[in-house]
Amino acid sequence: MAVLLKRRLMSEVALKKGWARVCFGDVVKLSGERSSNPEEDGFERFVGLDHIDPGDLKIRRWGDVGDGTTFNTVFRPGQVLFGKRRAYQRKVAVADFTGVCSGDIYVLEPLNAHLLPALLPFICQTDGFFEHAVGTSAGSLSPRTNWASLASYEFALPPIKEQQRIAVALISIRRGDSTYEEVKIAASRLHASEAHASFTALLSDPTVPVRALGELIDGGVSNGIFRRREQFGAGLPLVNVTDCYLGFRVPLSRLERVPVDEEEYESFSAQPGDVIFNRSSLVAGGIGHACLVPDSQEQLVFECHLMRVRPTHALLSGAFLARFALSPIGRRYILARAKTTTMTTISQGDLEAMPVPCPALETQRQIADQLDALDAAIDEIGVRQSQLRALRASLLSAIWPA
Repeated sequence: MAVLLKRRLMSEVALKKGWARVCFGDVVKLSGERSSNPEEDGFERFVGLDHIDPGDLKIRRWGDVGDGTTFNTVFRPGQVLFGKRRAYQRKVAVADFTGVCSGDIYVLEPLNAHLLPALLPFICQTDGFFEHAVGTSAGSLSPRTNWASLASYEFALPPIKEQQRIAVALISIRRGDSTYEEVKIAASRLHASEAHASFTALLSDPTVPVRALGELIDGGVSNGIFRRREQFGAGLPLVNVTDCYLGFRVPLSRLERVPVDEEEYESFSAQPGDVIFNRSSLVAGGIGHACLVPDSQEQLVFECHLMRVRPTHALLSGAFLARFALSPIGRRYILARAKTTTMTTISQGDLEAMPVPCPALETQRQIADQLDALDAAIDEIGVRQSQLRALRASLLSAIWPA
């Protein structure tokens, strides 16, 4: 009903001079090219929905056909890939290589000369297109839209010369967005490389002592407080599992609150300089993720799926410890000791046994500050990229209002 009402309203909107109201299927076709044996047919790469990032039109990841795949939908450079399953994820990409993709991806291209090929991916990024795709999806756990429904989407099509002007502006924004993404990826790799090099050098230096983490902390490794969801609402801010994945430091502004008495606070406080580790995870790679507790005007507590480590400040900086735990060396140690049953876990004893290099505190601060500076640069790139994507969204909304 909502889709029919929207279509009726669309027909009542006055068009700009020279523009035409069309259905998506009038100017776009669904590619039907298939390969029964991609490897024998010479295809090297395959793309699934998990290889497409929302908001990024470039395909930056893929799988190797030689490793095995059941995908048989062929795509070629210039064609547009649209994720028809869970369309609310807004996954659209433009192929710049040949491959095969999942059956949950539609491969699209212009049907005729009425639509400029360069404009197609941007039409697929408009709010109106996504709303139509989501509104015509069927299925509860894994909703999918179908081609007949997608082909019925109505939008205003400019004349070719106007399409060319619009495409030039949108392509410029896309190039800027892609540049930011590439710089962000390069900066993240540099961050990992710097962390690995710094900690490898320390572990290789015979003058730098290496001690078990348990010897460098006060009170041992501690588990957090248990609170039921219905208890949330008022009290002290609680560091939760999901909070620990949002950055290097605990995100104070988004913490939920729970009631805590004085005795509980003594046992479950999270103080500035503490390092919080995730002790259980449904995903093996998420176990043991470290997060630093920053300065706070409020008292904090941490929940039962987390572990608290309180460094002895005369020996170990919390920021240095968290950086070490997140480095390739620290992660390798933690993942090697993770145990999986229904969930993946790491024990207090294994964490306390982790060997940690202990240079002078000034050296610890220098390494932590250097990695902080790289983090800040990556964050700034992300902010600028978000601003550029907001500009693109604003331009698309002005051209094709939802």
